[in-house]
Amino acid sequence: MKGNLCLNLFVSLESRLCHRCGKKYIDDWSDKQQEMIFNVTHRHMVFTIPQEIRKVFYDDRKKFNELSKQVSEVFQFHNYRKSKKRGFRSGIITVIHTFGRDLKFNPHIHALVTEGALDNNNEWVNNGYIPYEYLRKSWQKVVLDLLKEWFPNKQKVINLINEVYKRYPHGFYVNAEKKMTNAKAVAKYIGRYMARPAIAEYRIEDYDGKSVHYWYEDHKTGKRVDKRIPVYRFLFEILQHVPPKHFRMVGRFGLYSRRSHHKAQQILSLHAFIRTKQIELLLEKKTKKKTYRQRMIESFEKDPFECPYCHRKMELVGIWNSDYGWLYHYMEDIEMERRRTYGIGKPKKAG
Repeated sequence: MKGNLCLNLFVSLESRLCHRCGKKYIDDWSDKQQEMIFNVTHRHMVFTIPQEIRKVFYDDRKKFNELSKQVSEVFQFHNYRKSKKRGFRSGIITVIHTFGRDLKFNPHIHALVTEGALDNNNEWVNNGYIPYEYLRKSWQKVVLDLLKEWFPNKQKVINLINEVYKRYPHGFYVNAEKKMTNAKAVAKYIGRYMARPAIAEYRIEDYDGKSVHYWYEDHKTGKRVDKRIPVYRFLFEILQHVPPKHFRMVGRFGLYSRRSHHKAQQILSLHAFIRTKQIELLLEKKTKKKTYRQRMIESFEKDPFECPYCHRKMELVGIWNSDYGWLYHYMEDIEMERRRTYGIGKPKKAG
């Protein structure tokens, strides 16, 4: 079938509140990370902040970056304590998250940690189980030590720290149950926490112009909780989780730091080759960035470039925007090719 067909294609908003933009960002990020994540077993952990001190981070989001470093310190000190001479180094990736299921400000840090470490002789050693008691109490100590550092000689802060130690004698809560063996799964899993908005669309039941009805599943009871709140309150609940511009959501430490990553990747690839004798493990893999067409087919199982009438692939003729007019037209390519062929320069602008 011959003729022209006009399709409406939507441009990305590049917004953290847009589910589609978030999915594209996560997919692109995950594809890129698969090249750099070590193909070893990882443990997913969540380090929480008690309610009594959350306001410190609400008032100054930059303090989260220092908090991410302290997550790394928890593991590095464990490695040091396990063997001072061998100098174990683990790989740690952290992602900062600020919301819970009920949309309240609930800061916590997701961490992906290699279940193993390189020693001074570049040997990979499985460092095994890390006791929960150590994780909780160590995390509590480094967080409260930060408060002392940030607010020195403030009696009110000292009293708060002493009170928190009494309320949490077993340390701050740390969840360390998720074990992951596949690098691709690791990248996709951690990508989920990076760009998604605070609430999924399917959880919003109703909007009547004045209030919003949404629901969430209570983490403790597992039961559904319905809430209806004024629309401006709902907007506040959402917007408080949008990070400042240029804010670093992801931290890389230990073997994943820029200084150590390339060498560690080579060593681990060599270990994998010795173990499996697969030569491709020694070769660097680089994946091409997926096109708009590939993304649409993956997400919706529909080819946006397929003609709905003859089912053949359509050729791009032009892109037109209601605000800016023609952004692209195929005649431009023909003109550019003609100029290259005959050595004709660009036409000079009048005036």
